[in-house]
Amino acid sequence: MAANDRVRWDETYRTSADKPYPSPNPLLFEFTPPVHPEDNKRALDLACGRGQNGLWLAAQGYIVDLVDISRVALLRAQEEAGRRGLKNINLIPADLDAYVLEANQYDLICVFRYLNRDLFPLLRAAVRPGGRIVYETFNTRYQQIQPVQHTEYLLRAGELAGTFFDWRIASHQDDDHLSRIVAIKPG
Repeated sequence: MAANDRVRWDETYRTSADKPYPSPNPLLFEFTPPVHPEDNKRALDLACGRGQNGLWLAAQGYIVDLVDISRVALLRAQEEAGRRGLKNINLIPADLDAYVLEANQYDLICVFRYLNRDLFPLLRAAVRPGGRIVYETFNTRYQQIQPVQHTEYLLRAGELAGTFFDWRIASHQDDDHLSRIVAIKPG
């Protein structure tokens, strides 16, 4: 399965190579705490695609791990990081169905347009106390726009808030076809 996913995503990013480099998600602009490079704050951009969110975090001073199954997407992120002169990034090709996250590793984790519920406990554990998660992906209303065969990749209303119920919720929305949360881990 992982090999098929990698081939499919590599092809997706190969065929979109001539498109403009995407902008970071606006949620990051509003909810990313400022850092100083000497703070050694760490961030994770999970299922990063071409890495626009992780590269923005690196430009803010975070040491960023960019993780994706597509090596083509990661190479594009590496090229863009070089163009921007960013050296505080780590590119990690990984199948997220088998990816292991260590506890208390990150001050900020961002996930956009990706859902694997099995990772929720690992994401919760990987955030350091006082750190945050910024998560946005499609919810069940997306089927009104685009019929989806695999509804297990769509959030239910309130699901993110329920997943992080014991964290401080800085922002939460279930609107239109997207669900979003910014949650801060106690501690």
